[in-house]
Amino acid sequence: MLSPFDSVVSGTETEKVMLEAKCVKKAIVPSTLLQNPSPGSLQSTRLALHVSQDDPCSCFIYIASGSHIYNINVALEESSVTKGKDSLLIPEHTEIIASSLVNRCPHRSEIQSIVLADAESHGFLILGSVDSYGHLIVSKLDTCGKDTDRLTYSVLPQDNGIGEGSWSGLCFSPDQWSMAAVARSFCKTIDVYDQDIHIRTLRPLWSPTSLNFMQYLGDGNQSSMLAITEECQLSIWDLRMKENGGCVQRICGIPGDNLYAVCSSSTGNIAVGGADRTVTIYDPRRWRHLSRWVNCSKYEITGLAFSTVDPDYIYIQGVDHEVFCGHWKENNKLFSFRGDSNWLGFSKCSNKDILGGWCDSGSIFIAHVVSDDKLVS
Repeated sequence: MLSPFDSVVSGTETEKVMLEAKCVKKAIVPSTLLQNPSPGSLQSTRLALHVSQDDPCSCFIYIASGSHIYNINVALEESSVTKGKDSLLIPEHTEIIASSLVNRCPHRSEIQSIVLADAESHGFLILGSVDSYGHLIVSKLDTCGKDTDRLTYSVLPQDNGIGEGSWSGLCFSPDQWSMAAVARSFCKTIDVYDQDIHIRTLRPLWSPTSLNFMQYLGDGNQSSMLAITEECQLSIWDLRMKENGGCVQRICGIPGDNLYAVCSSSTGNIAVGGADRTVTIYDPRRWRHLSRWVNCSKYEITGLAFSTVDPDYIYIQGVDHEVFCGHWKENNKLFSFRGDSNWLGFSKCSNKDILGGWCDSGSIFIAHVVSDDKLVS
């Protein structure tokens, strides 16, 4: 029987999927639209992006600053990619096609997280945003990025936002866009909603720092399982369970080495990263780690995303302005690109390997990654 680290060998050749950057672009947010972005939190969760199937040559970027959300349409035409030292990708300047203020999200405090749910097959986009007090607003938008008069609903937190503001996170279920989970760091709560109906509240032991609905567990229960990082721990929650408040697994790390990012792959694996600059991959079927990529980043890791093309690759974002792609089984870095200042937002398209990052200088970086199939002897 093959182990998770074995390759499928046929004769003397091993089929291996390689990734390469198709293009790397840089654009500048118009100062007439947004001049001085609000600082936000350590987690870079204030950017979401979408590339329409009807127009793959442009990318819609949503960024949040203060209590507002802005929509920026960036040209994404294919071009040659220049590499510098240590496989550093050099971005090429591109133009802003259009930009506007999204009028569907009237928050009263600083927005902490925005997320786009994958609902293009239904003919619309779902944009969710949550502010520092846990106020959730969800809107339907056209797939072409237009702000049309569609369904919008707003949900106040269970305590009506009383208390101190802090980082708040948001994620949608991958197979049920109406289901959303909202994390509030200061209150140590996770509220789960089905549209504007409150389903239940999860109470982690420590302050949550990121959350993600788990994907493709093989039993059709991905919409009911949540992975949450709470300070130095990873906890798994089953929304159908009542025992232990719904917590079914808890993996403890080193106190003080807080985790800031969690994501799940199409094969069900879970990745976490944080202050210890290490990415750990877990197999939820056996609750053991498959790989530990120690000190892979120079500074704290605040963003993670598995590749859609090949989940053996992962994208890692650190607070040192760098985003890089690596093979987590081999602990091997493939390529990277850098922002020109601190990241305010970082995200990946849900169904494509298109990455977006937004810096506090006003620069937006976009990378389109595709497969380069090779036979390795």
